[in-house]
This record gives sequence, structure tokens and C-alpha cells, in this order.
Amino acid sequence: MSRGDIPSRRVVLKGALAAGALSAVPVTALAVPSGAPVRNPLIERRADPHVHRHTDGFYYFTGTAPEYDRIVLRRSRTLRGLATADESVIWRKHTSGDMGAHIWAPELHRVDGAWYVYFAAGRTDDVWRIRIWVLENTHPDPFRGTWTEKGRLTTAWDTFSLDATTFTHRGTRYLAWAQHEPDMDNNTGVFLSRMANPWTLTGPQVRLTTPEYDWECVGFKVNEGPAVIQRNGRVFMTYSASATDHHYCMGLLTADDRADLLDPASWTKSPAPVFASNGTTGQYGPGHNSFTVAEDGRTDVLVYHARQYKEITGDPLNDPNRHTRVQPLGWRPDGTPDFGVPVADGPVPGLALRRGTDAGV
Repeated sequence: MSRGDIPSRRVVLKGALAAGALSAVPVTALAVPSGAPVRNPLIERRADPHVHRHTDGFYYFTGTAPEYDRIVLRRSRTLRGLATADESVIWRKHTSGDMGAHIWAPELHRVDGAWYVYFAAGRTDDVWRIRIWVLENTHPDPFRGTWTEKGRLTTAWDTFSLDATTFTHRGTRYLAWAQHEPDMDNNTGVFLSRMANPWTLTGPQVRLTTPEYDWECVGFKVNEGPAVIQRNGRVFMTYSASATDHHYCMGLLTADDRADLLDPASWTKSPAPVFASNGTTGQYGPGHNSFTVAEDGRTDVLVYHARQYKEITGDPLNDPNRHTRVQPLGWRPDGTPDFGVPVADGPVPGLALRRGTDAGV
């Protein structure tokens, strides 16, 4: 979910868009469709939201439940419909051992004719031993069939790791994720690797970013929650930084579409956060995003979580009120994304849907 902010307290420092959702044509001016508006928060008490717009015409949603004990899934033919769509539990945590605690940041992806969920989980006897795990369902409908545990997604180090996402670029499938690198003075950086299959990495695993700016190191030194959108001859990767309170914010990496994505030198890191808390709109700690497109097939949409208040008593991870939110993602004349600020609660400017089209399934 992104809790690279936890390991410094416990285990880790002791040890060594959805591609299918991104097939739309980008636009620099965001059209405002007529009809009923999408409203924020879209889904309450669901952090680390991931929305996949599939070729079957449905939006599929999953996110972290505040009890950290299960993986949920809902779908709708519209973004607005996700708010009231029935929610199914497709998997629950184990009662002992691995995958028994801290079920965080699930993502649903369709790869090679099957459905996969990537998620993070700890052990019942060591809840901060967070690693990445994979589920598979070969049925065309992810609400049917059987979800099979493919096991742990093995990385180069057996250290705190989470927030896996997958995408394709020029015919190659990649996995991006967050992990603590041994001997590094941080909690997590963001890494990238090619994939041999949907649950196996192959070749070099390279670090793309590590916390270095002050805004990435508030409370904890965290880079996590990568998400990818490919537009305008470039590959953009967002990530989230700092502790999960109001300091949580989003950074941006940019690479040329023709570059070798596994060469860290191909990526340029923006020196300031691109999306952060905003007192005027009353949104705090925005982050761990994904990308999708609106029903018009043209308007890019930023999906993220945020809270409605700044002050939190106790550990932010115990505060359940990180709500799923959406808003249009703009584009500047130079082809770079314009995230703007997290919009206020209520109707979302630039996102409305056609009347009579918000059936849940």
C-alpha cells in the first residue's frame, strides 16, 4: 500500500496502467461530457486504488481495505457506477504463515489471456515481513473461476517489498515495484525489471529512484506505489513519497519512448512533487495512484487516495479514511502531464457521464 514507511521500525533495516486501460488517445483540452457528474470521494475507505478499464467495457476496481485482511473487487460500465457497485471478496488472508497479515495494494491486470492480482502481504508471526505475491484466474470473468496462488514474486533481495505494477512497452512486459535495498539508508526505492511470465522476473533488476529530496523523506524515506502512463512519445512513471500522513505526495519519472527503460540514466526525475496536499480544496496525503480513461475514451483520469483532514492521532496506517478519488489528468502543450491539485469533495470538474449509463454490472 504502500507502506515503505514501516520497515525502519521493524524488520527491513535489519536485513541486507493497466496497459489495457491506456489505449485512449491523449488530449490537451479536457471535454466535459453532459449528464450526471462523477463525485468525490468515489469510494470511501479504499486506499491504494487501482482501476482497470477492460476490453469488455467494464471498469474493474480494487484497493486496500482498512482491515488489511482481504482482496476486494467491483466493476461497473462507468466510473461513477463503481461507487455503488457490489463488492466481492475474491481472496482472504491466511490464518497462519505467509500472506497472513497486512494485505496491501492489490492490482488487477489482464495478461496473456488470464487475470492476475499483484499484492503485498506479511506473515502472521512477523507482520512487517512484507513481500509481493501473485494470484491467477484463467476464467474470462474475474468474478468467476478460481483464484490460484502462484506464490511469491521473487526479487533479488529477500527484503521489504510491495506495490507491484506491470505494463508493456514496445512488446516487452515489465514489473515496477518498491523495495528496501540492502545497505541503503532509506525505506524503499522503486525498481524495474523485465518479466519472463506474469509471476517471474528475468534479467537485471534496476533501481530507478531512491528518496533524496526533502519532500521524499518526511517521516520516512519512501519512494513507492509506481504507476505508468505512456503518452506523447514518453513513458511517465509516478510514485509516492514520504510518510502516509498529510506529507504523502507524488513524484514523477520521465523517459523517452525510444530509450532503454532498464537504464536508470534514461529516466529524468522531477525535482518537486507533482501532486500534493491542498488546504484550499481540503485534500491531504494524495498518492498511490493509477491511471484510466473516462467513458469518452479520450480523457485520461487520475485515480488516487487522499484524506479529508490533516491532523491524525496515532499511526496514520491505523486511520481508515483514505478514500478513492478521481479527476481528469491534463496535458501541457509540451506533452507533459498536468496533475493540478486534488479537487474538493463533490462533483468532479471535467468528469460526467451519459445519462442512463451508470449500471453497476
